[in-house]
Amino acid sequence: MVEPTAGRREHEVFGRAAAAAERALDAASGELRSHVTLSTASVYPERTEYAFRAAADLGYDGVEVMIWGDESTQDATALQELSDRYSMPIRSLHAPTLLVSQRVWKGGPAPKLTRTADMAVELGAHTVVVHPPFRWQKKYAGGFQQQVEDLARLTDVTIAVENMYPWRGGKREVVAYLPGWDPSEHGYESVTLDLSHTAVAQQDALELVHVFGGRLKHVHLADGVGNVLDEHRVPGRGTQKCAEVLHELSGRGWTGDVVVEIGTRKAKDDAERMGDLQESLEFAREHLACGSDDACTRTSTEAATVGEGT
Repeated sequence: MVEPTAGRREHEVFGRAAAAAERALDAASGELRSHVTLSTASVYPERTEYAFRAAADLGYDGVEVMIWGDESTQDATALQELSDRYSMPIRSLHAPTLLVSQRVWKGGPAPKLTRTADMAVELGAHTVVVHPPFRWQKKYAGGFQQQVEDLARLTDVTIAVENMYPWRGGKREVVAYLPGWDPSEHGYESVTLDLSHTAVAQQDALELVHVFGGRLKHVHLADGVGNVLDEHRVPGRGTQKCAEVLHELSGRGWTGDVVVEIGTRKAKDDAERMGDLQESLEFAREHLACGSDDACTRTSTEAATVGEGT
């Protein structure tokens, strides 16, 4: 890891202090607001501790843990130690039901989802994000919605099903999920909106906010340009209505978490990775502060138009 400069050290100290002060103010005032948190997936291939340290240094409100091959993500005790060490609350968990996490824990996807919900209770996380079942997981898919509802009721944890996308290759489109990749077509009580996934699916993210209504409990903030790749770009570097979505949520007094889930795998060094994480945080905070302000909306629309022309 590159050693921080004196200027960056000052920024890190300020970021930690500001975030701690803001959390204390929220607790004292009882204020309800959206929190901007960092997904541990955003620092891959760096390990989980890097994400906690980065979140603390930059002033994020907390962390979402992607449970996958990094063993520390699979152990509640290890995660609690990281949370305590960096004073970063674990506000949400992502269940290990992805292709890349098939070997995490023993058993099938249903017990893995249950174990994730139990871990959320142990860690004080209020949300579990889960993908819909793959089409070859027919038994799991058959009981999926009922399991999601039962876990939410028994644990008081929000189980938020994430929007996905069709798999495309050339002119072919493969249905990879059961009962489907689009939560708007199913009756889940709680959903997660991922703006990189809307790019791949070629959906209007702002329209989905309206369609989901009160079922929208969680957001994965990223960007994309609408090709077949799930890019997870820094928000503002693609074609998605990232700013407009945040304006709409803020304007309606939405209090779910906005989770920065970007890809930094191609970052050439620590400075570039940290820069992308900071830019994403600033983007989220700036546009959540706008609410439904018309001037903010015009500015973000003009910026998107300029970006499309480059």
